[in-house]
Order: sequence, then C-alpha cells, then structure tokens
Amino acid sequence: MLTSIPAQAMTPEVNLLYQQACSAEYKEDYQTAVQKLSEAIKLSGNDVMLYTKLAGVYSEMGEYDKALLAYSKVAELKPTDGYIYISVGSIYENQGKYKEALEAYNKVAQMCPEYLYNYLNIANVQYQLRDYKAAIENYNKFLATYSQHSEARENLANSYMNDGNYASAVNEYENLYMRNPASFRDYSNFGLALYRMKNYEKASAFLEKAVEANPDNITARISLALSYQELEKNDLALAQYDVIFRQQPGMNSLRLDYGNLLADMGKDEAAIANYRIYIQNYPQDARAYQNLGVVYKRMNQYDDVIANYEKALALQKDKRDIVLVEDLAECYHIKKDYPNALKYYDEVLLVKKDDYNLKYNKALVLHAMNRYNDAIAIYSDLLKQKADDSAVKNNLAAALVALGDEYYNDKNYSLAASTFERAADLGTKEGYVYYGLAKSYRACDLDEKAASAYEKAIALSPDNLNYSNEYAEFISASNQPSVEMSTPQTDSVEIKDITLSMDSAQKEQVDETLANKNLIAKGDENYKNQRYDDSIKNYQEALSLNPSDEITLLKIGNIYKIKNDNKNALNFYKKAIVVNPNYADGWFNLGLVYANEENTSKAKECFHRVITLDPNYGYAYYALALAYDQDGDEKEALNNYKIFLTRNKDAAVEKIVRERIKALEK
Repeated sequence: MLTSIPAQAMTPEVNLLYQQACSAEYKEDYQTAVQKLSEAIKLSGNDVMLYTKLAGVYSEMGEYDKALLAYSKVAELKPTDGYIYISVGSIYENQGKYKEALEAYNKVAQMCPEYLYNYLNIANVQYQLRDYKAAIENYNKFLATYSQHSEARENLANSYMNDGNYASAVNEYENLYMRNPASFRDYSNFGLALYRMKNYEKASAFLEKAVEANPDNITARISLALSYQELEKNDLALAQYDVIFRQQPGMNSLRLDYGNLLADMGKDEAAIANYRIYIQNYPQDARAYQNLGVVYKRMNQYDDVIANYEKALALQKDKRDIVLVEDLAECYHIKKDYPNALKYYDEVLLVKKDDYNLKYNKALVLHAMNRYNDAIAIYSDLLKQKADDSAVKNNLAAALVALGDEYYNDKNYSLAASTFERAADLGTKEGYVYYGLAKSYRACDLDEKAASAYEKAIALSPDNLNYSNEYAEFISASNQPSVEMSTPQTDSVEIKDITLSMDSAQKEQVDETLANKNLIAKGDENYKNQRYDDSIKNYQEALSLNPSDEITLLKIGNIYKIKNDNKNALNFYKKAIVVNPNYADGWFNLGLVYANEENTSKAKECFHRVITLDPNYGYAYYALALAYDQDGDEKEALNNYKIFLTRNKDAAVEKIVRERIKALEK
C-alpha cells in the first residue's frame, strides 16, 4: 500500500476549492477539476496535496507533459518522497518513454526499497527495452514475494523465450497451464518454446490449440508446420503450408523449409521451384544451394549438383561443411573430373585423416589419372588395415600392372619386372600379369624366369593365343627346347660348363658393382670440391650401370638445384621418387624446388607425402609451415611450426620458428 501524502493545513477557501475539484474529478469533469485546483494553488502555492491532485487529474486527461510538470513541483516541495516517482514512471511508460520510466522506477527502488511491488514495474520496462536478462532477474525478485501473480509469470515466460532460454520458458508456461488450464491462452508461445526444445509431439498439440483459437495466427501455423515436418507427418505439414501461403503468399523466408518438405516427399520439381524462389530473396544462404544440389543429385543432374555445391561452399568460406566437400568430391569423381575430385578429397582428408573409404576413393582417382605410384602407395596402406579387402587388392594389382606396362614401354625393364612381381605376389589370377612379367624378364635376359612366366600366363588364360604364340616365338629365338621336350642332363661336362657360365656372370656383376661404387665415389669427391659438371658426369656414368639408384638420382638433382637449374632439378628428383615412391628425401627436395618456384600447392603436396612416409621428418613440418604461411593460412602454418618444434634439433631454426609463432599468435 502507498503511504498517503499528508495534507497541509488549508484555509477554508482553499479547502472548498479542493473539495470541488475532487467532486469534479469523480464526475470526470476534468476541466473543472483543473480550474478549481489552479485557483487553489494561486491561494496556497506550496501545498503538496494540490500539486499531487493536479498531476493526477492531468494524467487521467492524458495531458502527460502537464502532469510531469506538476509532479516535478511535488518533488521540489517534498524531495524525500520517492513514491511520486511511481506515478512519474507510469506516465513515461504510457508515453512509450521506457528509458525515462526505468530511471523513475530506479529512484523508487533507491528511495523506497521496502516497496517490493516496484520490481514488477522495473521488470516490465526492461522487457519493453528488450533487456530480457535484467527483466528476468526482476520478475523473479517480484515473484519471490508475489508468487501467484499470473501476469508477472506470463511476462517472465515471455522474457525467457526472447532470451533464448527455452527450457525455463517451457517450465513457466507449464506451471501456468497446470495451474489453470481453462484460463490459459498462450498456446502459441508455449508451443513455440516446446518446438525450440525439440519436443515436437507436445509442441504440435499446443500449436494446434493456438491455430484453433486463432486461425489467422501465422506464427503458430509456421511452428506447427515445422513440428509436423520434424515428426515426418508430411501430409499434415503440407496442409499447414498450403494455408500459410494462401494467407501470406509473399512469405518467402519459409520457402526453404517448404522446399525441404517437398523434397522429402519426392516432389522434386516443386522442391526445386521453391528453393529457387528462396534463393532469389536470400541469395547468401548456403543451405539453399546445398539442398538444391541434393535434389539434383537424386535426379542424376551432376552439372547442376556441382554448380550448387560450389556456390554453397563459396558462401561458407572458412566454415566449410566437410560433408558437403566430400559429396562434391564424389560428384566430380562420377563426372570423371579427376583433378577436381582429387582436390576436394584432399581437403576432406585434412580433417578425416584416417577415413578408409576416403583414402580408397582418392586412390581410385589417382589411378584414373595414371598416377600409379601414388595410387599404389594408398592401396598398399589400406591393405595393411584390411588384408582381406578384395576390391582394394584387385585395384592394387591393376595399378601395378599399368605401372609395369609404363616402365616396360619406357624400356626400364628391371623396374617393370619388379612391379609385375608385386602384382603377382597379390595372388592375382589375371594371365596378363604373368605375360607382362614374362616380357620384362625376357628384356632383362632372364630367359628361365621368362619361360616360367609365359607358362603361368598361358595356364591362367589358355584362350589367349597371343601368349602361346609369343611363347613359341621366344622358345625359337632363345634356341631353347620347351619344358615339355627337355630332359635333365647329368653329364659332368655339361654341369661343369654351366657352373663356369654362372661364375662368369657373377664375376661380371661384381665388376659392375665395383665400377658403380668407384664412379659414385669419384662424383662425391668432385661434388665436395665444387666441380659440379664433372660430378654430374660421374653420377650419370654410375647410373648407366644401375639406373634404379634413387640416391644417385637425388645427388644429380641436388647439383642442379645448387646451380639454380630448377627444370633439371625437378626432372631428377621426380626420377628418384619414380624409382622409389617411398623415398622421403626425394619428395622433400622436390617440394623445395616447387617452393622456390612459388608453386606452394605442389610444394605442400610433396611435404605432406614426406610426413606420411616419415612422421618424424622434422624439416618437412617446417617447410610445410612456410608454404602455408606464404599462402596466408595462418592456422595451418601455426600448427606445423609447433609440430616442427617437437621434432627439431636445430637451435638456430628453432629461434626463428618461435619468433614466427609469437607473431602469428598476437
């Protein structure tokens, strides 16, 4: 209860005027009331009661500025009375001046803290100012004393809703509903809060009541449609959308959800039409392009899928949906656009490093691009995880065969033979593997092995006349009897001749090995003394004796790199990793040359390969960090700088790296 302002002693004349004013106010004759009070104030200008009554009359008339002026006079005459600010705050509230109202109510709180009802006034104004957290605090203070105040509880529930605290909103609405179901009317907000809490079944029940009570409540219909959609009650959802678009045909913000419903119902053309309407109005929403792409994918329209997925990813920028990237990679794969498929598979693998199926898909793409060594490395790694995966094993064999053919056509017969041998070791039943092996052995003058391989090829593919015809030609050319016609020779002279022949071959091999080592040693000496041209000549002579020496190939590449001849350096580094795809130093130096040419994309590929082959190769992380740094990818640069420090033994480089990390973390 408010404490009344005590009346000052009035003269009979002033008191009469005051009583007349009160009577006129009671009759709602406000003009007369103002007139009488004004006459009284002229006679008694410092009477608080007169100004208080005058302010009240002006408020009832809606003359708020005059009322505030009268209240300011009351405050001047009686500055310790905080209760007048309740009326002042109410006037400001009626005027929609919520900041001024809050200031007035705060004065009440300071001057009259015992007036607990003021918490409701403050909370209501804060609600209007959308300061929901503060409003919630003051509604709760008020309800701690006046717990049955339903209006305050409704406002508290609405504040929770607007603040995004849906669980608390549901709790308040639930209490209001349970207390008096018959008088409860806020079905719409209760249903929306339940929807936000993903309690779709219960939400739909209250939203149905909201729509029944007010068929024009579009907000409730939208939430009801979405609830039905989540419950997969698609026909009911469709019926709600039909009403919504009849009432509000321009509600294009809903076209995305409507398109999703149509897509779920298999109405692809209608879904596409609605997605397109949504995109016209909201062209920056990546979800629309992504969902449109999904529908096109179901229709096998891959060009449209790719165009929409690319647009979605462009809009996502740094927060790219990795599932979408993977789907895009698969679409490019299906379209046989292997470079783009590879690009997106690599992006996904940066996140899903150990995903078996992704690695397999990447290997398939590399295989299709004739990058057999890369594909073989992945297939081999996958087989270590699942030795019984027949699909991987078959593809590995196919890649090895293709690589073997490539080596054979390049006249690198020893590498061809070893590659076909790897394919044969997989237990393949393909005759062509042994046919390729036979040709490679034959080119290496390993006639006995060639004959055995021909026989195996013919046994596996008896209908292939090319194998049997070529084998016959081989037997004739080598002047050897076929196995079927041969008989064991036991004559001691023959045995002696064969033994001498083998000794001679071994001696020749030893001589070549020694000559090779001498040439490499001579090349190393010339390299040490910076006689680079002589060194290259020595190394190349050594390679003529052993073309598959990846270390010597690397040394020649290093010399060309010193001479700033990037073209030749690249050539020899590539040869080194072709000879040995698992040669980490070869991949690292190849990456350095690409980095020198500012081809950071290729450089990063090489350094990633080094790390795959040898996770403790410290400088690969440093080089990779520099490449990412150059590209402006500070996050990846920072990550690799830090990994480098865990594997580094170079104090000078460590100092540089720590300074760079400090700069990036600012």
